[in-house]
Amino acid sequence: MLELVDVSVRFGGLRALDGLTFTVQPGEILGVIGPNGSGKSTAFNVITGAVKADRGRIVFDGEDITELPAHRIARKGIARTFQVVRPFPHLTALENVLAGRLFGGEGAPRSEASVTEAMAVLEKVGLAGKAGVRAESFTILERKWLEVGRALAGRPKVMLLDEFMAGIASSGISDAVDMVKSINASGITVVLVEHIIKAITGACDRVVVLDAGRKLVEGSVEDVVHDPAVIEAYLGTGHAGR
Repeated sequence: MLELVDVSVRFGGLRALDGLTFTVQPGEILGVIGPNGSGKSTAFNVITGAVKADRGRIVFDGEDITELPAHRIARKGIARTFQVVRPFPHLTALENVLAGRLFGGEGAPRSEASVTEAMAVLEKVGLAGKAGVRAESFTILERKWLEVGRALAGRPKVMLLDEFMAGIASSGISDAVDMVKSINASGITVVLVEHIIKAITGACDRVVVLDAGRKLVEGSVEDVVHDPAVIEAYLGTGHAGR
């Protein structure tokens, strides 16, 4: 469904991605993990058109989207969230979700049907009660959920979640994992970048591990979290045998 083929990206003398290749299968939840600076967010930026690859291809639904601008990639059916949440602060929660629907190319943003669908999205992410409240007054956690809702509003085929669980209390991780599974169960393929291993083991079907812009390991969750190379490069010996 989504494939990175020999993708490389340089920022000056820094090689952020180095011949990265992996495939996302339809309907799965794929985890992407790795140390800070390993290229996870850069991979998302290349997929969504925010950064252009120096080499390689991005293929989505059989189409080469490598050179497409970000808005056209979004309208093909790829949505994302960001590590640093970016709602429109002076818009209400409802208006933020409607803006996500517009960016995704889905119909008239203020039609009755659009508003009804946007309210359903807010209900899904637990913010229906704050539909008329400006995002500037939201907590960080509420802004995270709003960003997920805004991404959902474009009716994506694939959703890229970039560390959206960061900052969530440990007691809330299970609810966040359930949200990821719910998104996936609705027919959306999910790619999840996370440092929280509980989230990866609880949600993902497969895992890709990056290190220094390269794919270190790819496989099932069980195989990856017990792989000696992954333990050494990322997880640490404290995770061995868990």
